[in-house]
Amino acid sequence: MTSGIQKMQTPPVVSPEAWEAAREQLLVKEKALTHARDAMAAERRRMPWMAVEKPYVFEGPSGKRSLHELFDGRRQLIVYRAFYEPGVFGWPEHACRGCSMVADQVAHLSHLNARDTTLVFVSRAPQADIASLQKRTGWGHIPWFTVTDSFDADFDVGEWHGTNVFIRDGDRIFRTYFVKSRGDEQMGGTWNYLDITPLGRQEVWEDSPEGYPQTPPYKWWNWHDSYTPEAVPDKKWVEVSDAGEAAFRKDHSR
Repeated sequence: MTSGIQKMQTPPVVSPEAWEAAREQLLVKEKALTHARDAMAAERRRMPWMAVEKPYVFEGPSGKRSLHELFDGRRQLIVYRAFYEPGVFGWPEHACRGCSMVADQVAHLSHLNARDTTLVFVSRAPQADIASLQKRTGWGHIPWFTVTDSFDADFDVGEWHGTNVFIRDGDRIFRTYFVKSRGDEQMGGTWNYLDITPLGRQEVWEDSPEGYPQTPPYKWWNWHDSYTPEAVPDKKWVEVSDAGEAAFRKDHSR
């Protein structure tokens, strides 16, 4: 194939049968990668915890908030430090281009919330600029706070970007995981976020330490506007998901 004066070394064009054989061959490696990713998430759930002893204060739309308050009553907290502050290319109309791509990819937060997990963004930018940015870009669904102290420096994101994960036990807070650089580029989807948390997806198939909260897969899934506290799975959805899971397992047992 050619495009203008550029030439591409493209793969061969083959028959449907040869194409399917090639896909099946690659699928073996893709499944191995999925299993390796699951194993890595299981290791994350066994990482040691680090106690957070220092008090941190953030500025939000309605005033000052402590790190504990950023949890919004939930057990787990994911904090993405977005690079948005004076000096950033595009300021104040834009945040860092990479951080902006992360923000564009963030899925509906109700699914994380249903797994007792809160996601927030924090930056050095004042709240007025953050509010203006959110309004212009459509990121108003992401809770976004201003760093007012050494939080970012203390947790390895003094510059650029990074994702820290915390869990709380009552008033005690622990740091459980951190990822940055290319590790951040996969963030945005519900599953990728849950896989870096200490409790994981909280589904029965996961390899988690004894006593961790786990429920059957599919059953807790819901429309983003239909999650309610302490709700039991809808009977019809249980039937549909059971049938779908059975068909899936039958297909993958061949």
